[in-house]
Amino acid sequence: MSTSIKVNLDLLLVQRKVSLTELSEQVGITMANLSILKRGKAKAIRFSTLIALCDVLECQPGDILELEESND
Repeated sequence: MSTSIKVNLDLLLVQRKVSLTELSEQVGITMANLSILKRGKAKAIRFSTLIALCDVLECQPGDILELEESND
């Protein structure tokens, strides 16, 4: 069994009716980096980035990131 981190950014964007472009502008992150994060391909995220995302999306870090166990 292995554990990974699932990124729920797509779900939050739909729920908040915010586009990736709007989020990029409001948070100050490039579209490319947001896309990498959204696809779950990021190796790390700065706390300052996570806080900025939470501020814009009005959520908690656990709403964006969650642990996911898989049977490999």
